[in-house]
Amino acid sequence: MPAQHAAEEADIRQRFDKLAEAIRAADLDGVMPIYAPDIVTYDVQAPLRRFGAEGKRKNWVDVFTMFQPPLNCEMLDLTITVNDDMAFVYSLNRISGTLRNGDASSGFWVRATACLRKIDGNWLIVHDHASVPLDIESRRAALDLEP
Repeated sequence: MPAQHAAEEADIRQRFDKLAEAIRAADLDGVMPIYAPDIVTYDVQAPLRRFGAEGKRKNWVDVFTMFQPPLNCEMLDLTITVNDDMAFVYSLNRISGTLRNGDASSGFWVRATACLRKIDGNWLIVHDHASVPLDIESRRAALDLEP
């Protein structure tokens, strides 16, 4: 890997570490700087897709409304591929913690992929996708899988 790509990978990894810290703190303003204004997001909750940073913000508001801070945020096997001004990242992610009603939630693992572009010197997510496997026979999400 060229030295420049190694430095870019380290920068992206640091941005994802900051994202995880902000998620743990339920810090809405802390999660938003990694997203491009024109992000397209495919999340596990409806609708099928959202356009723009305000759509992504809505996703995080929904998550943070369900949990009492602090949250647990795991990003397992975070893998980064970078080339010039484009990169992609994938991992297995889980958010868990205490729900607002006081019940504990162990959460569930999602498959996460993010595409980033270097915009004005900053790596920003322009597309992200979180999904859960589908049990074809029951037509239900397989939420009990473990890595």
